[in-house]
Amino acid sequence: MATLYELTGQYLKLLNMAAEADPEVFADTLEGVEGEIEDKADGYGKVIQELSGDIAKVQAEIDRLTDRKKTMVNNLAKLKDSLQAAMEATGKRRIKTDMFSFWIQKNPPVVQIKDEKNIPSSFFEPQDPVLNKTELKKFLKENGNQEYAELVQATSLRIK
Repeated sequence: MATLYELTGQYLKLLNMAAEADPEVFADTLEGVEGEIEDKADGYGKVIQELSGDIAKVQAEIDRLTDRKKTMVNNLAKLKDSLQAAMEATGKRRIKTDMFSFWIQKNPPVVQIKDEKNIPSSFFEPQDPVLNKTELKKFLKENGNQEYAELVQATSLRIK
């Protein structure tokens, strides 16, 4: 059986020869090629459907593992917080065991903003303007294409 690429080529070649060919022979040949393309389309549809299902399964596994990771990260933080609280409550800043060394140290200082409006402008970095494509699309729908932008309508395959 020919590939979809080959069948497409045959179909286009037949359409170009339509004026020269015997109408009955042309119709039979065209019907045969169209039937083969439809058979190929069924095969493609099955593969597309299978891949779509696989993608959904993989995404479900990603979501499950993401949730599991989040739970593990939260449990880790709780364990560390509990141990630190116990060490601080008992006044032990260092613990050394046969397997581990534990200690409490100061973290680097971080800036905590109390009121951003009162911060001098010299601490702010200027930013380049950001294009709002949603607003531009709305404008183009209402006012038509402009010299600087246009709405483009694409097509895509849908399968039921």
